[in-house]
Amino acid sequence: MGGSAVILPPLISVGHADYAHVVSIKETSEYQDPALLKKAWALPVAQAYQPDIDFQRNASICGPTSLVNVAHSLKQSGSQENILQGTSFSTVLGYLPEGLTLDELAGLARQKLQRKVTVLRDLDLAAFREQLRHANDLPRRYVINFSRGPLFGTGGGHHSPIAGYLNEEDLVLVLDVNKNYRPWLVKPERLYEAMNTVDTTAQKKRGLLLIE
Repeated sequence: MGGSAVILPPLISVGHADYAHVVSIKETSEYQDPALLKKAWALPVAQAYQPDIDFQRNASICGPTSLVNVAHSLKQSGSQENILQGTSFSTVLGYLPEGLTLDELAGLARQKLQRKVTVLRDLDLAAFREQLRHANDLPRRYVINFSRGPLFGTGGGHHSPIAGYLNEEDLVLVLDVNKNYRPWLVKPERLYEAMNTVDTTAQKKRGLLLIE
């Protein structure tokens, strides 16, 4: 998970906000509309992610898996098996006990990708939209940390790359590294609401990583 709670099975995280009232974005017409997804995958950065998409092998390593996908899109090597090697992070039975916070993921990205990494936190909606305007710029990659609750009505913290932005339709392509979800499209306002939540592990707002 995206730095939200202990993951080791059979422990289950507690203390999540109640999102039972949320209407899931799965109910929207654009969520995984084939025609819209086809158009989104034709965007420059989205093309760089295809066809080599890596899905997380367990719920605790969405952050590292996101960086593996970023690395592949930049023609760099990397795998879920070696992304944590030589770092201060270690797994227990293949799990990261508390996942990674956004700041921890930024540190891992700097070490492994050898690129400039900026943590973008406490953005307002206008500033978030301004970043989305650059989501199709080939020199840039974005990884978003969000809570699934405001989007799906259930779930905790998660990391995934933003693979593109359809300007005309005003839709964001999220390359969800959880194979049970797979990539989907969402309006910026809904995605912002999910990002603009507090990571209870870090006691900070979630946000974006800008990698360039």
